[in-house]
Amino acid sequence: MTFTIDGKQVLAALDRYLAESRQAGKPVIHQETIETIHGQLDLASVFREGGLSGSRLDRFLSAYLDNTTRLHHPGFMAHQVGCPHPSAALGSLIDGATNNAMAIYEMGPAAAAIEFFMINQLLERIGWDLMPLETTRRLTYDHGAGVLTHGGSLANMTALMAARNHMDPAIRENGCTGGLTIMAPDSCHYSVTKTAGILGIGEKNVFLLPTDRLGRIRPDQAVRSIETARERGLVIAALIANACATGTGLFDPIDAIADICQAHKIWFHVDGAHGGSLLFSKKYRHLLTGISKADSMILDAHKMLRTPTVCAALLMKQASCLDHAFEHTAGYLFHEKQQPGFDFIGQTLECTKAGLGLRFFMAFAALGETGMAGYIDTCIDLTRSAHAFLASQTDFDTPYPPETNILCFRYQGSDQDQLAIRDRLIHQGAFYLSSTTIEGQRYLRMVIMSPATSLNDIENLVAAIRRVANNF
Repeated sequence: MTFTIDGKQVLAALDRYLAESRQAGKPVIHQETIETIHGQLDLASVFREGGLSGSRLDRFLSAYLDNTTRLHHPGFMAHQVGCPHPSAALGSLIDGATNNAMAIYEMGPAAAAIEFFMINQLLERIGWDLMPLETTRRLTYDHGAGVLTHGGSLANMTALMAARNHMDPAIRENGCTGGLTIMAPDSCHYSVTKTAGILGIGEKNVFLLPTDRLGRIRPDQAVRSIETARERGLVIAALIANACATGTGLFDPIDAIADICQAHKIWFHVDGAHGGSLLFSKKYRHLLTGISKADSMILDAHKMLRTPTVCAALLMKQASCLDHAFEHTAGYLFHEKQQPGFDFIGQTLECTKAGLGLRFFMAFAALGETGMAGYIDTCIDLTRSAHAFLASQTDFDTPYPPETNILCFRYQGSDQDQLAIRDRLIHQGAFYLSSTTIEGQRYLRMVIMSPATSLNDIENLVAAIRRVANNF
């Protein structure tokens, strides 16, 4: 009974919160000190006494939600964090209540079955062969594989570990020898260099590929880089391309790079944490041309696929490369047993795993494929309209046309002015932008994620930037 009553309170509070956010009824971002928030939430008292229910729960929810960053707000344009569909959030609630640690099938059959389904949906859209539903047929022929992980960084690490172990299976037991390298552009996500350190390759041993002025790999110079690396005695575990780069939203030329990797027998990994969602867009899928030639890719459903954080997919062309990378021994888990399903524990570093597939599926269950594609296309269309508008303003600089829903721009003035503009906008609470550097210069950066954002909001943002800049 308490769960039902408290649950209705929570849902009612969230319903009000979403309405307020979409209508810009409260600031998109509101930052108090940790000490202040502790007091507003009455944490110490609730921690000691319990009893967070009724009016006390109402006060807690009110204070908590007032101190959140409102992703559904039309002024939220800062980061690549998805604006989750409420139905997908229900998936998180169901998973939290059932708490099935589904990496072992018997510990979460429904959750594991849904993850299996969602992985196959992604494999199909890449153009790779699906995992067989008759799991006894697994690895009896060539087919793809995949697993959902708690974030893109973990997915990248898992993919590169599989690539390393595929190149030299003895590394897993004996450790890395000298000369191992990963090739990537300088615009790659920081998780790539972090992974190099964790895998024993070494962060300093990431071989940076030549790029154009906006950080995209230059295929015409990549071959020479591969030759140079090998002339130095380096062993290339993998080459990584962006789809798209986190800072700029620009795609590396996947098709051309894939051909180079195939010709030189190099594992080709695509970091599609953000842009991989374009697999579901007919209008913009061409930016992923050549993706079926990759050996592995990742995709974050919690970015452009309306899924609550965190839910990332690691996808691999050859299941054997993934399965053989993470073979385990644990007598309490791995033994002869009735097995009507599939254990995902053999495909990932994780042992306990949440039912990520449920929240991922629930987003599609609410919108359908057509609705999801429409959301993606609308975000990118609006970003391109925003670019056209900003490019027409003489006091703004836009260094390149956007390819996705990420747009970098700069107001007249210094690098410090750009940061000061961002800080003042955040303080005012109507707009929330991020920032990045391009060719050594500081730019403001918008990421259009909220379905509530319109071109009118972009025009109001421009007016707000001018107002705060005039007060410097």
